[in-house]
Amino acid sequence: MEDDPFDFDLDDLLADAPAIAPKRRKKVLGLDELLVDHFKEQNRALERKSKLAKTRKIYDSDDEEDGRVAKLSKYVDECHAKMTQLGDEDDVSHWGLHVFGKQKPLPSIEFSELSSCSLFRSFVNHEVNSLVELSTDSGESFFEGLLTNGWLLKLVSKCGVVESSIAKWTFHLMLYSSNEALISAAIDFWCTILLLKNEHESPSIRIDWLPSYSELKDALETYGFILHSPTNDSSDAEFVLGESECNKPPQNIRAWIKYVAACSQSRNIHCTFTASEAEELVVVIICLLLDRQLLGLSIDLNECMIALVNFFTDDEWSISCVKVAKSIASRVPKDMNSLRAVESIHAVHGPTKLLRSAIAFHILVGCFDKVEDEEEVIRQLTLINLKDKNCDLFKVYIYMVLTENWFLYNPLLEDNQLLSEMWGLFLRNCSCQINITDSRSYAPKVRSKASYILQGTTSRLL
Repeated sequence: MEDDPFDFDLDDLLADAPAIAPKRRKKVLGLDELLVDHFKEQNRALERKSKLAKTRKIYDSDDEEDGRVAKLSKYVDECHAKMTQLGDEDDVSHWGLHVFGKQKPLPSIEFSELSSCSLFRSFVNHEVNSLVELSTDSGESFFEGLLTNGWLLKLVSKCGVVESSIAKWTFHLMLYSSNEALISAAIDFWCTILLLKNEHESPSIRIDWLPSYSELKDALETYGFILHSPTNDSSDAEFVLGESECNKPPQNIRAWIKYVAACSQSRNIHCTFTASEAEELVVVIICLLLDRQLLGLSIDLNECMIALVNFFTDDEWSISCVKVAKSIASRVPKDMNSLRAVESIHAVHGPTKLLRSAIAFHILVGCFDKVEDEEEVIRQLTLINLKDKNCDLFKVYIYMVLTENWFLYNPLLEDNQLLSEMWGLFLRNCSCQINITDSRSYAPKVRSKASYILQGTTSRLL
């Protein structure tokens, strides 16, 4: 069969057949090319080694840096530990005494006389009683209702008299009751009737019975207050601190404080205690200010303190102030409590400033043996060897703060040139003889306190 020239199927087969690639010649490598390839490989190996060395160097430098940081951190921790230790030493001493010991049982008294007082009988005999039907056995409960809602005060004010049975009953509630509502109402009743007066500065209400100082003292003893506890040595101080025997003060102590303040303010209306008794009360209030359990009563205590100081005339206070200061100096330990005893007195006017200065001076006198003269006290301060490693800088700090209060609140000392110069010498010794790097306890406080006082009193001391 002849091929048909118009048969295109054959052409398609030829077109679909794969093309035959031409054969390549093998390339023959010469010696020079081999050498070039060898040197290139060596260069790449050197580059890899160089990069690896740089990486190791970086790692090594990081390790060294971490080591230096670790050492620095260790040094900082050691310094911080030492500074903390020094700070803890400075903060070891705190003020605070437990002035209340073991309490006695609160007395319970029946006041049957209330049912026979004229005020109660007037209610019983009144026609209104036909609705209320009061009996003679309901006297105390009847008066409790009148007291708490304020009607008892209105009734006695209208009658112009507080009968003896009512006065004793309300006084007992104020100091010994466990009912807070009755305590609060009783103290409000007494504070009001004590201070009520007419236009002629005379009492507008007659009080048939007034509590004496002995009743107030008996209440303190019932509360467990330690009335006589001088602290000249450590054993006495431990007795006052009494950690195992101390109890919390009773809730009636606030009423006791407010009543003393009201009595002090009403001297010209109702004189309830003498000047010597008022001196003992001032001592009691200062002792109460040393008990941390009574911090919540600081305002009441300070108001009572000012009222008691104002109880005295100027002539009486010039004598009584010294007696109070000596009594406080014999009771308070020569530590932070002595500073608290001084600084708790708010020097708001002349009498309180004089008291603050007198207490500071007599505590200072007790810090040294056989010293009573003002000049000798300052001389003892200037003789202290502050460079001696055995020097107790805590005591020096106590001396400094006490002397500052003694000078600051006694204007008469400003005219004494000798005392002022010796006081300035002591301050300069404390400021200059104690090095800034001194690691002894209280060294920074003594140095900085002396510098501060010097800056504030340069004009007076030079």
